[in-house]
Amino acid sequence: RPLTQEEIAHRRELAKRRHAEKLAANQGKELSEKTPSENSSEVTGNTGDAKGEEQQLTGQAEIVTSKAMKQEADNKESFIAFARVFSGVVRRGQKIFVLGPKYDPAESLHKLSSQCSATNDMPLVPHMTCCTLENLYLLMGRELEDLEEVPAGNVLGIGGLQDFVLKSATLSTSPACPPFTPLNFEATPIVRVAVEPKHPSDMPQLVRGMKLLNQADPCVQVLIQETGEHVLVTAGEVHLQRCLDDLKERFAKVQISVSAPIIPFRETITRPPKVDMVNEEIGKQQKVAVIHQTKEDQNKVPEGIQVDSDGLVTISTPNKQATLSVRAMPLPEEVTRLLEENSDLIRTMEQLNTSLNEDKKTHEINQKTLDRIKEFKQKLEQNLQGRKWRNAVDQIWSFGPRKCGPNILVYNFEGYKRSVWQCLGNTVKEVSKYRDFDNSIVSGFQLATLSGPMCEEPLMGVCFTVEKWEMNKVGEMRSTSSQDAGECDAVEQKQNEDTTVTSSCNNEVCSANDLQDSSESVPKSPEKIGKHKGEVLLADCYGPFSGQLIATMKEACRYALQAKPQRLMAAMYTCEIMATAEVLGRVYAVLSKREGRVLQEEMKEGTDVFIIKAVLPVAESFGFADEIRKRTSGLASPQLVFSHWEIISSDPFWVPTTEEEYLHFGEKADSENQARKYMNAVRKRKGLYVEEKIVEHAEKQRTLSRNK
Repeated sequence: RPLTQEEIAHRRELAKRRHAEKLAANQGKELSEKTPSENSSEVTGNTGDAKGEEQQLTGQAEIVTSKAMKQEADNKESFIAFARVFSGVVRRGQKIFVLGPKYDPAESLHKLSSQCSATNDMPLVPHMTCCTLENLYLLMGRELEDLEEVPAGNVLGIGGLQDFVLKSATLSTSPACPPFTPLNFEATPIVRVAVEPKHPSDMPQLVRGMKLLNQADPCVQVLIQETGEHVLVTAGEVHLQRCLDDLKERFAKVQISVSAPIIPFRETITRPPKVDMVNEEIGKQQKVAVIHQTKEDQNKVPEGIQVDSDGLVTISTPNKQATLSVRAMPLPEEVTRLLEENSDLIRTMEQLNTSLNEDKKTHEINQKTLDRIKEFKQKLEQNLQGRKWRNAVDQIWSFGPRKCGPNILVYNFEGYKRSVWQCLGNTVKEVSKYRDFDNSIVSGFQLATLSGPMCEEPLMGVCFTVEKWEMNKVGEMRSTSSQDAGECDAVEQKQNEDTTVTSSCNNEVCSANDLQDSSESVPKSPEKIGKHKGEVLLADCYGPFSGQLIATMKEACRYALQAKPQRLMAAMYTCEIMATAEVLGRVYAVLSKREGRVLQEEMKEGTDVFIIKAVLPVAESFGFADEIRKRTSGLASPQLVFSHWEIISSDPFWVPTTEEEYLHFGEKADSENQARKYMNAVRKRKGLYVEEKIVEHAEKQRTLSRNK
């Protein structure tokens, strides 16, 4: 039978009494453990025996200090881990292994002995530590009950784990236990703000507070950018406000100033459109004689860069020793999604390839990882079908940005073989003229994909193909001379290379002395290398050749992008709104005002409530929940979750060029272009040049008619 109110109150009183007795017993133990000197001072402080004024004063001072210490202890907050016992019994004071989410027993067990327990002195194992369970608590609403042991199937709180666990971990008495997967949240952190203290002297407290917030909130991300800013990345507007309040009032306890939310965008390219802005087929209609000036300015290309009609960009290094031809193509949507989903796998591949290139004796690659890489490659081959993607998967040189992003670099020229699939066993140890400088090309690609030409945002869904890489004789000589410098011990190989260099280089560069040097004995070769280096330095005032290649590759990628139709990509929320029939019109009005798009609308059976599913740009979502509640008098409540990236269809650089477009949009075409608005906002924030008029409508800024 259910308990009556009196019985519930009686039981609560009993529980409180037991709790108070336990606290008193614990305090008694602490007092008995203290040293005699401390004990006597506390007694005099508390009893206040007045054997003289001086003693009384010291007693009072001790009372004050003990009170201050007590307050500090009260103010100090500690984390309690929320856990569930899956098997066995958890006991207080038990020594236990803490296994992080990335712990792999298959890799770590061979380092540990078979009888290893958490009490022994253990070898250092990644993602595994040992700790003692200090306190076990029964979570009772507002109160915590101390426990000695907890059997399987129960939920409990564990104190003292804040130094061992960041966000989630698995506790086990055996190191052979595989860790549980970390918690997956539907909400992805997307909205970021920069945080700094009002008073610079409070910086250490803010850093400490952000660490605590990172530990307390499983969905927030805390990072320091290259600019030195402390950044919070949160799931949305409400979550951001909650995190900032916690930071001010609980964790940092300092006054902070917060930047405007930084909304991320991505840059991409698309196929040339078939119809223009007034839905007429491109090429059919009459071009206007006076083409807009900005369109001409935009298409201007600096000297020394050739751009073909199909978008192939050819560019040379400043010292004219190497020439690159690069083409940019949009990737299919499925491939971009596949690259995004497998970013962790791509990062693992990159680490394996790096260790293979450096000839490190790495441990055997896990068969499971190899299978995943093979499956990933097959999926890429399935999605990259057609004539223009022939052999593209085997020729993937790198992914980017940061070597694990949703863009790819493909090589399509003769005399070079190195791809990202080395870890599958098809490694090729080849000695070619490109070997020394291929990392420079990859670095240039990484820089280009990290900040695009429109507003320095990362690229997404772009494939760059290097179709030509020519190096002049001096460039080749450089690569061979640097190989000589690195491989002085390989005598025979070096002699062969020396002879090839001398046979291939011109009389202007290689003198008769060099020919004598190459034919003479080996000990003189370091002098020869020195001579080559001296000549190279004299011939080149543009800096190191590898640096020139990086800059040239970056420029080539940028111009290849600008040769194709560029678009911005916006982050999108999935928005679920529950509303009654009377306020549906107002909900739609708010959505359309904020560039939202309704996907479906269905009625909940048995009620008069409609469930509306829509997508909304993250950039337009600030104040959305408040506005929708105000407009509907609280009858509609939205739920926002980050969903995907979507291309904004309008061209940020569009200007009217045909007669129909002039008639429809006017000469200025100053109707709101959403993509240009976003692009200019980002450029302003980053301090880049923004093309806008200081005076927009001069005639509106003064009264033309005389005041009567």
